[in-house]
Amino acid sequence: MTPPDPPGAHVTEKPGGVRTITGASTSVPAFLGYTRVSPKDDPHAAVASYTDAERRTPRLVRGWREFVVRYSMEGLTQERAEVTTPKDRNALERCFTLAEAVYGFFANGGQSCYVVGFTDPTKPVTAAALAGGAVDRTGLGGLVTEPGVSMVAVPNLWEMTRAVPTAEDPVAVNPADGKVLIEAVLKHCTEMGNRLALVDPPPGLLPGAVETFANGQLAAPTTDDAAFTALYYPWVAVPGIEGRRRTVPPCGHMAGVWARTDAERGVFRAPANEAPRGVLEIPVLLTDEEQGALNAVGVNCLRAFPGRGLLVWGARTRSTTRDCKYLSVRRLVCFLRDSIEQSSRWAVFEPNDERLWGALRHAVSTFLMDQWRQGALVGRTPEEAFHVVCDESNNPREKRDAGEVHCDIGVAPVRPAEFVHFGIAQIAGQPGK
Repeated sequence: MTPPDPPGAHVTEKPGGVRTITGASTSVPAFLGYTRVSPKDDPHAAVASYTDAERRTPRLVRGWREFVVRYSMEGLTQERAEVTTPKDRNALERCFTLAEAVYGFFANGGQSCYVVGFTDPTKPVTAAALAGGAVDRTGLGGLVTEPGVSMVAVPNLWEMTRAVPTAEDPVAVNPADGKVLIEAVLKHCTEMGNRLALVDPPPGLLPGAVETFANGQLAAPTTDDAAFTALYYPWVAVPGIEGRRRTVPPCGHMAGVWARTDAERGVFRAPANEAPRGVLEIPVLLTDEEQGALNAVGVNCLRAFPGRGLLVWGARTRSTTRDCKYLSVRRLVCFLRDSIEQSSRWAVFEPNDERLWGALRHAVSTFLMDQWRQGALVGRTPEEAFHVVCDESNNPREKRDAGEVHCDIGVAPVRPAEFVHFGIAQIAGQPGK
């Protein structure tokens, strides 16, 4: 029977059956730190702030204003002006540490982040509490079910090592006290395999002490944990979200620089030689010799250069292994792994034959070809930049009988030009013209 359509040409779209791979998220950090519900909240506000229970689980924040409302920052600012005891002031100041990190992230180009709160700023946080649990979604355990997270930072880490000080000028922290907390963060990142930890050294350290801290309190450079560690120094002075100048850990601003570099250039570009926004100054001005020693142990420095201002002047992980030495390489591999894994789940339970292998080869090769064209992979030709093997050679009958399909992928990631050398020679005896 003729369909009841008017005469003319009719076009019907049909799926082509071609599988594609979509790039995974690379620019979403998770911040863990002290927060609390302010008693000044307006119960009739259009957008309610989070409760204590909600703040203890990961919450996606899509902008600074949303953070201010959801985490009662306006009420907290007013409350701080009204407290009278040093203990109460110090407790509220701990909440501002987390807020400054979140602000620094958005000020430097970040678009969204997760926040996991610890709602009693008067108490220390144990390694077990920081690790949390996947069931109740607290602490780092709550981030296990958030695949979009690509960075983890704990701005309050050094304050978490002890109860809130009762004196106006608290004594300096002990670098050894933070080791178990840092180890909990690195364990989470290493096990997840798709996110890096942005670690801050204790406040007030001189360059030599930072080198000692890196070598003594962080994972050894040859371990897997070191490959997922980014250490930045020194802390930075900021104008303060409420107009009160303070010195804060650099992790929030650095997470924003990472996100900005990803958006402007790509994850394969080292997040360095960039100016961190919202920073007034740094308390330690490093010499070339001091940075050379720190760079050798994987400490990324912030430097002030005459005529150029403040710049991020380092792009290393803590690892000394060739494949994981640079942040851009480690993050690119995480990006490629996540993208391929997340976009290949359609293959589960498909018939394990040449058609499936061909579809996987095509999808992965097309994705890597795009990365090569963008400059993420090095090589004069695609064959030099990557290879994809998914055929009978790596899927013999015994593997197929076990329900397995294997796709072996090799890539040649581009590495940053960390040291640029120029050879200059004077040529004498040239005839004048």
